[in-house]
Amino acid sequence: MLVESFGRAKAWPAGARFTLLAIAAVIGLSACSLFDSTSNGDDEDTKYVERPVDQIYEEGWKHIRERSWTAAAKQFDEVERQHPYSIWARRAMLMSAFCYYRGNKYQDAINTADQYIQLHPGSEDVAYAFYLKAMSLYEQIVDVGRDQTNTEQALTALQDVAQRFPNTEYARDALLKIDLTQDHLAGKEMAVGRYYLQRGDYIGAINRFRIVVERYQRTPQIAEALERLTEAYYALGVYPEAQTAAAVLGANYPGSMWYQDSYNLLVTHHMKPELNPASWIAKLFKSPI
Repeated sequence: MLVESFGRAKAWPAGARFTLLAIAAVIGLSACSLFDSTSNGDDEDTKYVERPVDQIYEEGWKHIRERSWTAAAKQFDEVERQHPYSIWARRAMLMSAFCYYRGNKYQDAINTADQYIQLHPGSEDVAYAFYLKAMSLYEQIVDVGRDQTNTEQALTALQDVAQRFPNTEYARDALLKIDLTQDHLAGKEMAVGRYYLQRGDYIGAINRFRIVVERYQRTPQIAEALERLTEAYYALGVYPEAQTAAAVLGANYPGSMWYQDSYNLLVTHHMKPELNPASWIAKLFKSPI
């Protein structure tokens, strides 16, 4: 299924690595194993024991080296709790969000990133907080057969990163994931549209395929959506719209099997693809996709 193409990649832009390594350098600790491991699901609790900030950081990095991401996050949370107004607290908040993300504690990562954004909107590292939030949502994208609320939220967060920080590696990575996320959302609409089409609910099918055509024109789903619109409109007897959908499909994907199917459907019934200027499809595609 499409969701499998996303994978569970934990690769990060160079900017993200530099942000974390810079934090490590300040306290003189090694980050050599930070980016080559996965969570071990450590959920141990952190009891309140007042300690110097450097001691808490050292304990946090110890857990990171052990791949104990949740335990590490809780140590960095302690910096905020015990030293709330220090520069270390601001840095620790990002470290905590990152560790929660690596430990697959996505909601905790999102909450911590949101807190950082609210408290430090002008920070030079705020782009990383936005990116961590977007990635935490992106990692929760599920199969097209399930509710796509997380997918929609991920798309919004990724677009936020791309628009707010256009000249960063975070934005470049976000743009790649935006395309995949849009394709996933289009796939959901197509799946529902096909279901309605098979049941003879042509209006319901048209509404779903129309969403794909209007919102997700850059996805691979667009050619099939136009062909399905040809089928649905023809079944309803709305021939000008059927002919227009086929004409737009032929103009943009002349060699595709979807256009061949549309063309055969119309020709078999003594019609041909023909653009109707009054059609919403024709207005939407005044120029080729």
